[in-house]
Order: sequence, then structure tokens, then C-alpha cells
Amino acid sequence: MRLGQLNFHHLFYFWRVAKLGHLTRAAEEVHTSQSALSAQIRQLEDRLGEPLFSREGRRLVLTEAGQVVLSYAEDIFGLGQELLGRLQGHSQGLVRLRVGSVATMSRNFQENLLRPLLDDPGVVLTLESGLLDGLLQRLLEHQLDAVLANESVPADAERPLHCQFLASQAISIVGPASRWAAGSLRVPQDLHGVDIALPGPRNAVRGQFDALCASAGVVPRLRAEVDDMALLRLIARDSGWLALLPEVVVQDELKSGQLVIAGQSADVVERFYAITAPRRHRLEALEKLLAAAG
Repeated sequence: MRLGQLNFHHLFYFWRVAKLGHLTRAAEEVHTSQSALSAQIRQLEDRLGEPLFSREGRRLVLTEAGQVVLSYAEDIFGLGQELLGRLQGHSQGLVRLRVGSVATMSRNFQENLLRPLLDDPGVVLTLESGLLDGLLQRLLEHQLDAVLANESVPADAERPLHCQFLASQAISIVGPASRWAAGSLRVPQDLHGVDIALPGPRNAVRGQFDALCASAGVVPRLRAEVDDMALLRLIARDSGWLALLPEVVVQDELKSGQLVIAGQSADVVERFYAITAPRRHRLEALEKLLAAAG
């Protein structure tokens, strides 16, 4: 069987019957007779060469093949609803927003920023992380709707990007409350020879921190370099070392008293940006989110 032989009209009828679990209610929904609906599902079964339903008393029960077909029908018609949502707004269907973020960004910051979308039942949110160059390429190819980054990106004729500043935050030196008192360290003066875990060299704040230490002649004892902020948070919590982290990353541990901010420097700051590319169709949910954040 070739794709052109698959009748998507029949597949739609099957989808509604499978979702409602009742032939009569499905016939009423799609404005056809029960017998016509049954006939078209039988034609789909003949095409596929597999029964899709079995009867148990008055109940229609999906066969194993029917369960497989339903999973694909959910994707096909779910995407159709999202298509209507994207082109026509919230009045019809769902809106899928595809957001990429650089791997070094705080997950807590992302969650706090995206919470209005998470709370919106009309939005399906797709999140992915990776290196900035790869994410920007996907943005330009319209495979992503926005990219969250901790560095700004210049626009040029070949890359018509818009970079919106979202927020900034001081980077903290955090440590276990059992070993350090809040505000007890001068940064960087008191860090010479002290065990510390740092973001990896690709992180935007790592260069700021290294330059700050070098200018003061301070050499901390580097114990770990970690790109992933979630993993660095765990190391900060469990290793006993100091760690260089945005406060938002360890907000739960600070609140519980497991960690304290042992020191801060106004010279080490993380900045957050949303990067978008021109597109024909507006994404109102994304526009509202970025307007509120800005």
C-alpha cells in the first residue's frame, strides 16, 4: 500500500470513533449516519489489511493494530489542530511554540520565564537545548520560534535576527551552610586556593570570573568545570566546595538553608536574551511573553 492510497477522510472517522469510544456519538459529531461511518471504517480496515476494532458486548475495543493506528492519527490530526492555531490564532486549534535554549542556561530561569506558557491550555510548548550556532540556524530555518541565550547576537543581512534583552542577575559564590556563612567572602580576594566548581569555558560568565581573578592575582583551586547548570547545582549542594552560580539556579537550596551565598561581585553578571527571526505569521503567545519579560 502506497501513501496515496491511504484515505485520510476514513482515518479521521476512525480517529473520532476511537477517541469517543462510541459509534453513535461519533456519527453525530461528524454529521453522518452510523451505517455510513461503519462502512468507511471497514474500508480503512480493508486498505490496511488489519481489523482496528473488536466488539466486547456493546463496546468497541481497539485491537493491537488499532492502537498503533490511533497513535499515528493522534499525531496527524493533532498537528492539524496546531496548524489552525498557528495560522488563525487561539480561536481555532492549539498553538505550538518551539523554544530553543543554550545548554548553559539556568533551567530555573527558563521555567520562571516560560511559566505563563506552561499555564496556558491553548499552547503546546516544545523545548530543546544545544549550542547557540546550531539553535540560530534552526531559528532561521523556522524550525524554532525563539532562542533563549546568555549572550547577545548581532544581526546582519545574512542573519536578520532580533535580540531582545530580558534580564540580568549577579552571579554568586555559593557554598554549604555547614561550612560557610552568608556574605563571609570577599570576591575574588578570599578565593585564592579555595576549592571551587565553575561553569565550563563556553559559559558567558566564566570569562568574566577568570578575568576578575586574574586582575587580582587570585587563583582558586578548580575542582570541576560543568556546562550543565542543573549538574553544577547538584555539585554545589553535595560536594562541599564553593560554586559559581546564578542565584536562581539554587533558589530552592537557598530557601531551604542547604546553601548560602558566601559572596558576590557586581563585576560578574549573567544577561539573558530572547532571539527571534522575521516571520509572516504572528505568534501572539510569544509576543505577549516577550513583552511582559521586557
